[in-house]
Amino acid sequence: MKSLFVLSRLPAMLASLALLSACSSLLPAAAPSASSASATTQKVTPANQPLILISIDGFRPDYLQRGVSPVLNQLAQQGASAAVMRPSFPSVTFPNHYTLVTGLRPDQHGIVANTMEDPQIPGVRFALSKREAVTDRRWWDMAEPFWVTAEKAGVKTGTMFWPGSEADIQGVRPSQWAVFDEKMTPATRVDTLLGWLDLPAEQRPRLLTLYFDQVDHAGHDFGPDSPQIAQAVAEVDAALGRLRAGLQQRGMQANLVIVSDHGMAAVSDQRVIRLNQLLPDNQFRTITTGPFAGIELTAETAAQAEKAILGKHEHMECWRKSEIPARLEFGSNRRVPAVFCLAEPGWQIVANEKAKLRSSGGAHGYDNLAPEMAALFIANGPAFRAGAQIAELQNVDVYPLLMQVAGVPALPSRGKLQATSSLLSDSAGQGR
Repeated sequence: MKSLFVLSRLPAMLASLALLSACSSLLPAAAPSASSASATTQKVTPANQPLILISIDGFRPDYLQRGVSPVLNQLAQQGASAAVMRPSFPSVTFPNHYTLVTGLRPDQHGIVANTMEDPQIPGVRFALSKREAVTDRRWWDMAEPFWVTAEKAGVKTGTMFWPGSEADIQGVRPSQWAVFDEKMTPATRVDTLLGWLDLPAEQRPRLLTLYFDQVDHAGHDFGPDSPQIAQAVAEVDAALGRLRAGLQQRGMQANLVIVSDHGMAAVSDQRVIRLNQLLPDNQFRTITTGPFAGIELTAETAAQAEKAILGKHEHMECWRKSEIPARLEFGSNRRVPAVFCLAEPGWQIVANEKAKLRSSGGAHGYDNLAPEMAALFIANGPAFRAGAQIAELQNVDVYPLLMQVAGVPALPSRGKLQATSSLLSDSAGQGR
């Protein structure tokens, strides 16, 4: 492994936002300059300016260059953006979605993988497909997402799908929420959210989320350079156009923050690492596999197994959880397995020859500095400066930005409002 697979940033990713189309915006223009104010007061978002956090799962920044996203390109050009947003490690869906709404790294908020175990929740394995686990607040209660903080402050929220929003975290749910249904079309998701904005003022959410998973599915099934990716991007882009039109019809000048949780790397069934080629099957069990693997060793042979598995291997490196490189900010949480292995981008780890690959076309979960893992960040609306750009953003910095724009005091986090201060308009910047 070369420097944990830190590769040079793809030039296309840096150039993507410079190549956006020059068509005129149908949204109200954002204010033209950033504020240098240093006051500490929070501003309250007007009722006709809802804040909507939109996630397009698995959307790489260079997808903006595919020529199929006119709405996104327009929002980026006439709003604020980052050329690259860095996901937290590991670069997978549930950990990064919870980071975006808490400002904490996965090691802090406790959602350390899409599949995990907890010694304090014995006999239960958390997995995306297990509804009884996804709705169990015990997995989520290590942190407080913004909808819980907002509801406690008297601000109505609505979550049109978001990891964690189906659980009564710390005993609190969003005012409006929906049970995840991957079959629900992007257009229907938009219409549901718009319906919430039609509620009477005293019931209407002011802080909302919207989630699209179509691009991620296309990336996993067909790869990041496939025609199916372009089709999925176009479908989501059309849904964003529908959202924009619906907001205009309601006279709402919404603040939109559009993100992704991670990127996508091309994979192949020819690039597979089988753990049983290093260890006998009876000396370990896997908690999760794919671009990374979480492993528990059989107690009787743990010392022998460690000698075989720890260290660098061809296309993979493995560590004790306490020895995972510090820059990944990962390994101290009790839910991280005893041994952790990370593959090179494009390679996947499985237990043995009988194990099925999780992804056939594309995968994510690699080193969060790998260029293929880069995520999207676009912000558009009255709170943001038109044309403001920054080169790079950490995804922990999204949380304090959201709380600033929403006018809700943020909890302590790893995020820094200063990282996005140049993107804020004069009015929204007050309180920095």
